[in-house]
Amino acid sequence: MNGRFEGKVAFVTGGASGLGAAAAQRFSDEGAQVAVADIDAAGAEKVAASLRDGYAIQLDASDAQSVARAVADAVEHFGRLDVVFNNAGITGAQQILHELDVEDWHRVRAVNGDGIFYVMKYAIEAMLRSGGGSIVNTSSTAGLTGQLNISAYTFAKAGIIGLTRSAAIEYAKQNIRVNAIAPTVVWTPLVQRFAESAPDPEAMRALMENYNPMPGIPTAEDVAALVAFLSSDEARWITGHTVPIDGGYVAQ
Repeated sequence: MNGRFEGKVAFVTGGASGLGAAAAQRFSDEGAQVAVADIDAAGAEKVAASLRDGYAIQLDASDAQSVARAVADAVEHFGRLDVVFNNAGITGAQQILHELDVEDWHRVRAVNGDGIFYVMKYAIEAMLRSGGGSIVNTSSTAGLTGQLNISAYTFAKAGIIGLTRSAAIEYAKQNIRVNAIAPTVVWTPLVQRFAESAPDPEAMRALMENYNPMPGIPTAEDVAALVAFLSSDEARWITGHTVPIDGGYVAQ
């Protein structure tokens, strides 16, 4: 790996597993000091301990005060904040809209919508003090297309795209870039467990492998490669965009 992030500090939410853990490892491999933030404190500690210079922070993305403390903790520990992978999220119940419980709607919105805003708010404040930075938000192909039975999730992920655009314009002159990624189904431990618990695990895996025009399932490391690029100076002229990593799904 090259040292694209030497001397830089990365802050990763949802860093205890899946996309967050893969991105934390990628940032570390390329020279960054990495704050691994997650509601799962033990998981964050485990990931942080595996990195060259990692630091674990417990964070509840749905709680503004928790996010403010976590960002302040990272800045106090490392001295600055240069890169944010704003990735914490939940899926919520899979139900048709009129049968969806109101509390589930609020919970998904709180983590996947409000949480993205909280992290951006406090991270941008820190970046303004240190001269700029890059934020990558995790949206989804569900934010770019209609999806069955996940209205709360789709609502939040679509909102992330609008928030990304607005923030990119607001802070362009302050050297803060804001982009988003829109992954399809990714082969993470969570998805693997979901497939293995299906009545016919082989059929479920085959369904996932043929979900997109390109056959197969992207890995967390595939997504981390895109996150690292968007976060790096190589993408210095890219801001305000949502980049799918979907094997052509949204092109259909």
